[in-house]
Amino acid sequence: MRLISHNVNGIRAALRRGLHDLWEREQADVICLQEVRCQVKDLPDGAFTDHHVAWSVGKLAGRNGVAILTRRAPERIATLDGGAVIIAPGGNPADFEAERVGNRDLAPFAGEGRYVEVDLADAPIRVASLYLPKGAVPKHHARRPEEADTPKYERKMRFMAGLARYLTQARRSAAQAGREYVITGDFNIANTELDLKNWRANQRTDGFLPEEREWFTAQLSPRTLVDVIRSAYPGQDGPYSWWSWRGQAFANDSGWRIDYHLATPKLAKAAVRAESLREADYDSRVSDHCPVAVDYDSARLS
Repeated sequence: MRLISHNVNGIRAALRRGLHDLWEREQADVICLQEVRCQVKDLPDGAFTDHHVAWSVGKLAGRNGVAILTRRAPERIATLDGGAVIIAPGGNPADFEAERVGNRDLAPFAGEGRYVEVDLADAPIRVASLYLPKGAVPKHHARRPEEADTPKYERKMRFMAGLARYLTQARRSAAQAGREYVITGDFNIANTELDLKNWRANQRTDGFLPEEREWFTAQLSPRTLVDVIRSAYPGQDGPYSWWSWRGQAFANDSGWRIDYHLATPKLAKAAVRAESLREADYDSRVSDHCPVAVDYDSARLS
Protein backbone atom coordinates (compact mmCIF):
# COMPACT_ATOMS: atom_id res chain seq x y z
CA MET A 1 0.00 0.00 0.00
CA ARG A 2 1.49 3.30 -1.12
CA LEU A 3 0.51 6.22 1.11
CA ILE A 4 1.40 9.79 0.14
CA SER A 5 1.06 12.88 2.32
CA HIS A 6 1.22 16.23 0.54
CA ASN A 7 0.61 19.82 1.57
CA VAL A 8 -0.56 21.16 -1.79
CA ASN A 9 -0.69 24.83 -0.70
CA GLY A 10 -3.99 25.33 -2.50
CA ILE A 11 -5.41 22.60 -4.69
CA ARG A 12 -6.41 24.92 -7.52
CA ALA A 13 -2.85 26.22 -7.89
CA ALA A 14 -1.44 22.70 -7.49
CA LEU A 15 -3.69 21.41 -10.27
CA ARG A 16 -2.39 24.11 -12.59
CA ARG A 17 1.16 23.04 -11.75
CA GLY A 18 0.63 19.37 -12.54
CA LEU A 19 -0.86 17.68 -9.48
CA HIS A 20 -2.77 15.13 -11.55
CA ASP A 21 0.41 14.17 -13.41
CA LEU A 22 2.05 13.51 -10.05
CA TRP A 23 -0.84 11.29 -8.94
CA GLU A 24 -0.75 9.38 -12.21
CA ARG A 25 2.98 8.83 -11.88
CA GLU A 26 2.94 7.68 -8.23
CA GLN A 27 -0.19 5.51 -8.31
CA ALA A 28 -0.73 5.87 -4.56
CA ASP A 29 -3.44 3.86 -2.83
CA VAL A 30 -4.05 6.58 -0.25
CA ILE A 31 -3.36 10.32 -0.64
CA CYS A 32 -3.51 12.62 2.38
CA LEU A 33 -3.76 16.31 1.52
CA GLN A 34 -3.23 19.42 3.61
CA GLU A 35 -3.98 23.06 2.80
CA VAL A 36 -6.59 22.22 0.20
CA ARG A 37 -7.65 25.85 0.68
CA CYS A 38 -10.82 25.68 -1.34
CA GLN A 39 -14.51 25.87 -0.54
CA VAL A 40 -16.78 23.26 -2.09
CA LYS A 41 -18.39 25.71 -4.51
CA ASP A 42 -14.98 26.68 -5.88
CA LEU A 43 -13.64 23.15 -6.41
CA PRO A 44 -12.71 22.55 -10.06
CA ASP A 45 -14.52 19.71 -11.83
CA GLY A 46 -12.61 16.44 -11.59
CA ALA A 47 -10.19 17.83 -9.00
CA PHE A 48 -9.94 14.52 -7.13
CA THR A 49 -10.07 12.32 -10.28
CA ASP A 50 -11.44 8.82 -9.63
CA HIS A 51 -10.83 8.66 -5.87
CA HIS A 52 -13.19 8.47 -2.95
CA VAL A 53 -12.69 11.63 -0.89
CA ALA A 54 -13.20 12.41 2.80
CA TRP A 55 -12.67 16.15 3.19
CA SER A 56 -12.70 18.43 6.24
CA VAL A 57 -13.15 21.70 4.38
CA GLY A 58 -13.00 24.24 7.19
CA LYS A 59 -14.97 27.46 7.41
CA LEU A 60 -12.11 29.87 6.74
CA ALA A 61 -12.20 30.79 3.07
CA GLY A 62 -8.90 30.22 1.33
CA ARG A 63 -7.26 28.60 4.35
CA ASN A 64 -6.53 25.13 5.72
CA GLY A 65 -8.60 22.13 4.68
CA VAL A 66 -7.48 18.48 4.87
CA ALA A 67 -8.62 15.49 2.85
CA ILE A 68 -7.93 11.79 2.39
CA LEU A 69 -8.31 10.16 -1.02
CA THR A 70 -8.77 6.38 -1.24
CA ARG A 71 -9.45 3.79 -3.94
CA ARG A 72 -12.42 2.35 -2.01
CA ALA A 73 -14.90 4.23 0.14
CA PRO A 74 -13.64 4.32 3.74
CA GLU A 75 -15.48 2.39 6.42
CA ARG A 76 -15.35 5.27 8.90
CA ILE A 77 -14.69 9.02 8.80
CA ALA A 78 -13.92 11.26 11.77
CA THR A 79 -13.17 14.98 12.11
CA LEU A 80 -12.84 17.52 14.90
CA ASP A 81 -16.29 19.02 14.25
CA GLY A 82 -18.19 15.90 13.18
CA GLY A 83 -18.72 17.22 9.69
CA ALA A 84 -17.16 16.22 6.39
CA VAL A 85 -17.69 16.41 2.68
CA ILE A 86 -17.51 13.15 0.74
CA ILE A 87 -17.11 12.69 -2.99
CA ALA A 88 -17.45 9.40 -4.85
CA PRO A 89 -15.73 8.88 -8.20
CA GLY A 90 -17.71 10.78 -10.80
CA GLY A 91 -20.06 12.11 -8.12
CA ASN A 92 -20.82 15.48 -6.60
CA PRO A 93 -19.70 16.68 -3.17
CA ALA A 94 -22.11 15.74 -0.40
CA ASP A 95 -22.26 16.64 3.27
CA PHE A 96 -21.55 13.72 5.59
CA GLU A 97 -22.12 13.29 9.31
CA ALA A 98 -18.74 12.06 10.50
CA GLU A 99 -17.70 10.91 13.95
CA ARG A 100 -16.63 13.80 16.15
CA VAL A 101 -13.23 13.37 17.84
CA GLY A 102 -10.94 15.56 19.90
CA ASN A 103 -11.01 17.21 23.31
CA ARG A 104 -11.35 20.57 25.04
CA ASP A 105 -8.05 21.97 23.73
CA LEU A 106 -8.82 20.96 20.16
CA ALA A 107 -12.40 22.28 20.27
CA PRO A 108 -11.51 25.89 19.27
CA PHE A 109 -9.99 24.51 16.05
CA ALA A 110 -12.89 22.21 15.18
CA GLY A 111 -14.21 24.27 12.27
CA GLU A 112 -10.84 25.04 10.71
CA GLY A 113 -10.28 21.92 8.60
CA ARG A 114 -7.16 20.66 10.38
CA TYR A 115 -7.78 16.95 11.00
CA VAL A 116 -9.57 14.08 9.29
CA GLU A 117 -9.17 10.34 9.81
CA VAL A 118 -10.56 7.34 7.99
CA ASP A 119 -10.65 3.57 8.41
CA LEU A 120 -9.50 1.99 5.17
CA ALA A 121 -11.77 -0.58 3.59
CA ASP A 122 -8.93 -2.67 2.15
CA ALA A 123 -6.38 -2.70 5.00
CA PRO A 124 -6.58 -2.81 8.83
CA ILE A 125 -5.29 0.76 9.10
CA ARG A 126 -6.69 4.02 10.43
CA VAL A 127 -5.17 6.96 8.53
CA ALA A 128 -5.18 10.61 9.58
CA SER A 129 -4.31 13.80 7.70
CA LEU A 130 -3.20 16.74 9.86
CA TYR A 131 -2.44 20.40 9.30
CA LEU A 132 -1.00 21.74 12.55
CA PRO A 133 -1.08 25.54 13.07
CA LYS A 134 2.09 27.34 12.01
CA GLY A 135 2.36 29.39 15.20
CA ALA A 136 4.69 32.33 15.80
CA VAL A 137 7.60 33.48 17.92
CA PRO A 138 6.57 34.46 21.48
CA LYS A 139 7.94 37.44 23.36
CA HIS A 140 10.42 35.35 25.34
CA HIS A 141 12.08 34.07 22.14
CA ALA A 142 11.82 37.15 19.93
CA ARG A 143 15.01 38.89 18.85
CA ARG A 144 13.06 42.17 18.63
CA PRO A 145 9.74 43.03 20.31
CA GLU A 146 8.02 43.71 17.00
CA GLU A 147 8.68 40.12 15.90
CA ALA A 148 6.66 38.64 18.74
CA ASP A 149 3.14 37.25 18.41
CA THR A 150 2.62 35.51 21.73
CA PRO A 151 -1.15 34.83 21.27
CA LYS A 152 -0.48 33.02 17.98
CA TYR A 153 2.29 31.02 19.67
CA GLU A 154 0.02 30.12 22.59
CA ARG A 155 -2.70 29.03 20.18
CA LYS A 156 -0.34 26.58 18.51
CA MET A 157 0.79 25.27 21.89
CA ARG A 158 -2.82 24.69 22.90
CA PHE A 159 -3.45 22.70 19.74
CA MET A 160 -0.31 20.65 20.41
CA ALA A 161 -1.40 19.91 23.98
CA GLY A 162 -4.79 18.72 22.76
CA LEU A 163 -3.28 16.71 19.93
CA ALA A 164 -0.87 14.94 22.29
CA ARG A 165 -3.78 13.71 24.40
CA TYR A 166 -5.79 12.76 21.35
CA LEU A 167 -2.94 10.76 19.81
CA THR A 168 -2.96 8.47 22.84
CA GLN A 169 -6.71 8.05 22.48
CA ALA A 170 -6.45 7.52 18.71
CA ARG A 171 -3.86 4.76 19.05
CA ARG A 172 -5.88 2.94 21.69
CA SER A 173 -9.15 3.34 19.80
CA ALA A 174 -7.58 2.03 16.60
CA ALA A 175 -6.12 -0.95 18.45
CA GLN A 176 -9.52 -1.77 19.94
CA ALA A 177 -10.93 -1.74 16.42
CA GLY A 178 -8.17 -4.12 15.28
CA ARG A 179 -6.34 -1.45 13.31
CA GLU A 180 -2.93 0.17 13.17
CA TYR A 181 -2.79 3.98 13.20
CA VAL A 182 -0.77 6.46 11.16
CA ILE A 183 -0.99 10.22 11.27
CA THR A 184 0.47 12.03 8.30
CA GLY A 185 0.74 15.65 7.37
CA ASP A 186 2.29 19.03 7.95
CA PHE A 187 3.25 19.39 11.61
CA ASN A 188 4.98 22.75 11.07
CA ILE A 189 7.83 21.55 13.31
CA ALA A 190 11.33 20.43 12.37
CA ASN A 191 12.12 17.98 15.13
CA THR A 192 15.92 17.81 15.20
CA GLU A 193 18.96 19.50 13.72
CA LEU A 194 18.86 16.87 10.96
CA ASP A 195 15.45 18.16 9.89
CA LEU A 196 16.49 21.71 9.04
CA LYS A 197 19.37 22.77 6.78
CA ASN A 198 20.10 26.10 8.48
CA TRP A 199 19.24 25.07 12.02
CA ARG A 200 21.77 27.33 13.75
CA ALA A 201 20.18 30.47 12.32
CA ASN A 202 16.63 29.29 13.10
CA GLN A 203 16.77 28.49 16.80
CA ARG A 204 14.42 31.42 17.50
CA THR A 205 12.15 30.71 14.54
CA ASP A 206 8.68 29.25 14.90
CA GLY A 207 8.77 25.62 13.86
CA PHE A 208 12.15 25.07 15.52
CA LEU A 209 11.60 26.49 18.99
CA PRO A 210 12.88 24.26 21.80
CA GLU A 211 9.45 23.67 23.32
CA GLU A 212 8.02 22.68 19.93
CA ARG A 213 10.83 20.22 19.37
CA GLU A 214 10.47 18.80 22.90
CA TRP A 215 6.76 18.30 22.31
CA PHE A 216 7.38 16.49 19.04
CA THR A 217 10.01 14.20 20.54
CA ALA A 218 7.62 13.34 23.37
CA GLN A 219 5.13 11.92 20.87
CA LEU A 220 7.65 9.36 19.65
CA SER A 221 8.78 6.08 21.17
CA PRO A 222 9.23 2.46 20.05
CA ARG A 223 5.97 1.63 21.84
CA THR A 224 3.74 4.51 20.71
CA LEU A 225 4.47 6.29 17.41
CA VAL A 226 7.48 5.96 15.11
CA ASP A 227 8.78 8.59 12.68
CA VAL A 228 8.80 6.35 9.59
CA ILE A 229 10.87 8.61 7.34
CA ARG A 230 13.54 9.17 9.99
CA SER A 231 13.70 5.43 10.63
CA ALA A 232 14.51 4.98 6.95
CA TYR A 233 17.19 7.69 7.01
CA PRO A 234 18.87 7.47 10.43
CA GLY A 235 21.52 10.08 11.09
CA GLN A 236 21.03 11.73 7.69
CA ASP A 237 20.23 15.37 6.98
CA GLY A 238 16.68 15.54 5.65
CA PRO A 239 15.19 14.37 3.45
CA TYR A 240 13.48 17.76 3.48
CA SER A 241 9.87 18.31 2.47
CA TRP A 242 9.48 22.13 2.38
CA TRP A 243 11.49 24.85 0.68
CA SER A 244 10.69 28.55 0.39
CA TRP A 245 9.60 29.75 -3.02
CA ARG A 246 12.03 32.63 -2.60
CA GLY A 247 15.70 32.86 -3.51
CA GLN A 248 17.81 29.76 -4.03
CA ALA A 249 16.36 27.65 -1.19
CA PHE A 250 15.18 24.87 -3.50
CA ALA A 251 18.24 24.90 -5.75
CA ASN A 252 20.51 24.68 -2.70
CA ASP A 253 18.28 22.12 -0.95
CA SER A 254 18.02 24.52 1.97
CA GLY A 255 14.84 23.04 3.34
CA TRP A 256 12.87 21.87 6.36
CA ARG A 257 11.48 18.42 7.13
CA ILE A 258 8.09 19.26 8.59
CA ASP A 259 5.88 16.67 6.85
CA TYR A 260 5.71 13.27 8.53
CA HIS A 261 4.29 9.78 8.75
CA LEU A 262 4.01 8.83 12.44
CA ALA A 263 2.88 5.24 12.68
CA THR A 264 2.22 2.67 15.37
CA PRO A 265 5.21 0.32 15.75
CA LYS A 266 3.78 -2.67 13.88
CA LEU A 267 2.79 -0.51 10.93
CA ALA A 268 6.14 1.30 10.97
CA LYS A 269 7.91 -2.07 10.74
CA ALA A 270 5.79 -2.87 7.68
CA ALA A 271 7.27 0.10 5.79
CA VAL A 272 9.38 -1.21 2.91
CA ARG A 273 10.16 2.13 1.24
CA ALA A 274 10.04 5.73 2.42
CA GLU A 275 10.98 8.89 0.54
CA SER A 276 10.44 12.58 -0.04
CA LEU A 277 9.38 13.04 -3.66
CA ARG A 278 11.40 16.18 -4.31
CA GLU A 279 10.90 17.52 -7.82
CA ALA A 280 13.81 17.55 -10.24
CA ASP A 281 13.90 21.34 -10.57
CA TYR A 282 12.22 24.54 -9.38
CA ASP A 283 9.91 24.86 -12.39
CA SER A 284 8.51 21.34 -11.80
CA ARG A 285 7.29 22.12 -8.27
CA VAL A 286 3.62 21.51 -7.57
CA SER A 287 3.75 23.17 -4.14
CA ASP A 288 6.28 24.60 -1.71
CA HIS A 289 6.02 21.15 -0.06
CA CYS A 290 6.91 17.93 -1.85
CA PRO A 291 4.94 14.74 -1.24
CA VAL A 292 6.18 12.33 1.43
CA ALA A 293 5.57 8.72 0.41
CA VAL A 294 5.76 5.42 2.26
CA ASP A 295 5.07 1.94 0.92
CA TYR A 296 3.60 -0.30 3.62
CA ASP A 297 3.40 -4.07 3.23
CA SER A 298 -0.08 -4.59 4.61
CA ALA A 299 0.38 -8.37 4.46
CA ARG A 300 2.69 -8.00 7.48
CA LEU A 301 -0.23 -6.71 9.56
CA SER A 302 -2.23 -9.94 9.51
